Amino acid sequence: MSHLPVVCSFESRRAEEMFQLIERHGGQAIVAPSMQEIPLEDNREAIRVIRLLALGKVDCLILLTGVGTTAMINLARSESLEQRMLERMTQLPLIVRGPKPAAVIHRLGLQPAVSAESPNTWREVIAAIDAAGLGLKGRTVAVQEYGVSSPDLADALQQRGADVQKIPVYRWALPEDQSPLRQAIHASIAGNTDVTLFTSAQQLRHVLQVARELDLEEKWTRTVPNVGSIGPTCSDAIREAGLRVWFEADPSKMGPLVRGALAQYIT
Repeated sequence: MSHLPVVCSFESRRAEEMFQLIERHGGQAIVAPSMQEIPLEDNREAIRVIRLLALGKVDCLILLTGVGTTAMINLARSESLEQRMLERMTQLPLIVRGPKPAAVIHRLGLQPAVSAESPNTWREVIAAIDAAGLGLKGRTVAVQEYGVSSPDLADALQQRGADVQKIPVYRWALPEDQSPLRQAIHASIAGNTDVTLFTSAQQLRHVLQVARELDLEEKWTRTVPNVGSIGPTCSDAIREAGLRVWFEADPSKMGPLVRGALAQYIT
């Protein structure tokens, strides 16, 4: 191969780590952050459910992200509910979607009753609940949400008889500086990139939004090369956008995504 493959990633929170991974594994990195996490300005709904939790009116708690779990605790602290909430959490079945929320509760001295297996989608959350024999009929289940709501998870819980109470603690927005994102879109259209990596469905949604604003959405979806996905949820969004999933990481982590995508491209 006459040149290093140019790998475009839209990672935000771990942008520097992604850049280093791409370069370390033989690629030339373009990392264009596509997201920022913004705490919800009006958190009345989250506070309402946190209050229910602190009062012992929640039977089960599902934690979907580490950042969101930490934000939930901080929000409880701001309302002088942290200690009561944490005391109640010691008495509840805690269900974690993956290692990051598990790490947060471990630091608090808490243990999950149920842990979803990789690739940590809502399907694995439900499968883990079913495998543990955790009956939900007539029980109030609080779900710490992240960025956007998960209607599939809520529907599956409701089908099992649960009263679902959502704790929305932050939302995703476009980054303040969108120039790297716009430049990456133009680079793909110009044929100056070889591999495109997504680590979340929301990254793709934001790229499509910015491309649409540039009146380039159709052109970008037609020309974007070799789309790699971190896992099934992300892959579903890629296919829904009319794109082909060229590579999917297994396990669903950044390292295997970069290594696998570059290995597949080079061979």
